[in-house]
Amino acid sequence: MFKELEEINSRPASFQFYTAKELWTDEHTSKKMLECHLNESLDLSSRNKDFIDRSLKWIVSHFGIGVNTVIADFGCGPGLYTTQFAEKNADVTGIDFSERSIRYAKETAARKGLNIDYVCQNYLEFETEKKFDLITMIMCDFCALSPTQRKKMFAGFYRLLNVGGSVLLDVYSLNAFDQREETSTYEYMQLNSFWSAENYYGFLNTFKYDEEKVILDKYTIIEEARTQTVYNWLQYFSPESLRKEFEENGFKIEEYYSDVVGTIFSPESGEFAIVAKKS
Repeated sequence: MFKELEEINSRPASFQFYTAKELWTDEHTSKKMLECHLNESLDLSSRNKDFIDRSLKWIVSHFGIGVNTVIADFGCGPGLYTTQFAEKNADVTGIDFSERSIRYAKETAARKGLNIDYVCQNYLEFETEKKFDLITMIMCDFCALSPTQRKKMFAGFYRLLNVGGSVLLDVYSLNAFDQREETSTYEYMQLNSFWSAENYYGFLNTFKYDEEKVILDKYTIIEEARTQTVYNWLQYFSPESLRKEFEENGFKIEEYYSDVVGTIFSPESGEFAIVAKKS
């Protein structure tokens, strides 16, 4: 038992392990994720309905989205943004890891008579001949990627964008990083049975990596028949560090906001959004 507890509480190197595929494709957790997406009052898998409505109104206005706009939404989930982009007559593509979310998004599009191209795939591997006017990555998805993965993501953005095309994404700020603390908790049926339909005990270890500005929430889920570990990494950024990454990868950040609703940028915000273009 001592060795098992030592392993549970061990600190890996920053971004040493990647378990996103297991999280998004597992039959049980993908169902729970979709439930969170569709709960209009929560800010978990997706933002709450009021935020999304205001965000969509701003994005449509800011980028002049209409019949000639070609949009890709990376991490589209069940289509909360893509559906409304398509209702503005844009040419829309949604990419997501979760087969369950993509299936829900396709059913919604069919019910509404919308022609949306949905792709069930890790967006790091997404390839198409189509070129886009706007790429969105919302709900701080960018923060879950390692430096190597972000480099690959930038290459994808650059390849897929039209000349003059834009990227809109949001990230967690250093202000939010400063408010996080290292913790260790243990709970029966952690997160209200999120991890499994079977009985389980859940350990959560939160580690801070001060030099890298990274947080790890390490979940160890122990069932009678199996033990699994899920690593939820989050990179935190300053406007300067994010600008440096974009510039190193052929982009120029043109605008900063406190969120994807277009709120005026504040250094006190826990997150911020950017609009960038190919250099």
